[in-house]
Amino acid sequence: MADILQNKNSSTRFQILVEIASKGPAIEQKAIAAQMDITPQAISEYLKHMIADKLVISEGRSRYRVTSSGVNWMLRELRDLNNYVNIAEKAVTDISVNAALAVDDILEGQEVALSMKDGILVASQNPGNGARGKASCSASAGEDVGITGVRGIVALNKGTAFVAAVPGICDGGSHNADLERLAVLVRNQKHVAAAGIESIAALRRIGVEPRYFYAVPEVTIEAVRYGLEVVVVTVSEELPDLVKKLSEAGIEPHFIDLRPE
Repeated sequence: MADILQNKNSSTRFQILVEIASKGPAIEQKAIAAQMDITPQAISEYLKHMIADKLVISEGRSRYRVTSSGVNWMLRELRDLNNYVNIAEKAVTDISVNAALAVDDILEGQEVALSMKDGILVASQNPGNGARGKASCSASAGEDVGITGVRGIVALNKGTAFVAAVPGICDGGSHNADLERLAVLVRNQKHVAAAGIESIAALRRIGVEPRYFYAVPEVTIEAVRYGLEVVVVTVSEELPDLVKKLSEAGIEPHFIDLRPE
C-alpha cells in the first residue's frame, strides 16, 4: 500500500510537494498552510526536514522548488497509490453495477460473458472461463445492460499508437507533408487524431476527417489502454509534448516522419 495512505507524515509531505509543484516556485508558507488547513509553523517545520532530505530546495524567501529526488518520490507514491486503487476497484465490483453493451439478447438474472470489443465492455451469452457476471435487467442486442457480481478479469490487450509528424506552417504546413504516405497510414483506420491545425488540414486534403482533435494525448492514452489502434497526426511543434506524455503512460509509439527531408 502507498506510504501516503498509512503515514501522516508522508501524506503531509506529499501534499506540500503537490502545492509547490503546482503553484510554485513563488508560494508562501501561509498559502500552503491555508490550502492544507494546518498552521504555517507546521509547514515551516515540514519544509525544514524536507529540505534536509533533499526533496525540496529553498531558492530564497518564499521560493521553493521540488528536486528530482522529490519528483521521483512522488512518482513512486503515485504508482503505489494507483495499484491500491486498482485493488480497491476490484474489491467493490461484486457490490456495484457495471454497464455493458449487449451483443446478444439477454434476460434478467442470466449469467453472461464479459469482454472488450473495440474499446467497449460487451456482454454476451454462453460464458466460458473468462470474466463473467449476472445481468441485473433484460436487454436486447445493442442495448445497455447492467452487470453485477463480476468474477474474473476482463482481458485488456494493449493497443498501438502511430505518431505521424507533419511540418509546421512556417515550414509549409500541410502543403509540404507527404500526403501519399499519410493516406496509406490512415487507410481503414477508425481512430485518427489530429494535433494542430496543420494536421487537420493534411487529413482533410486526403479526404479524412479526424475523429479526435481535442485532448489528443489523453485520448490516445485511454484508447491504447483499451486495446485500440490509434493514428495521431501531429504538427512538429506538438510532437515533443505528445511523445513525452505517451512515454510517461508507458506507451512507445511507432513514429512516421511526413516532413520533407
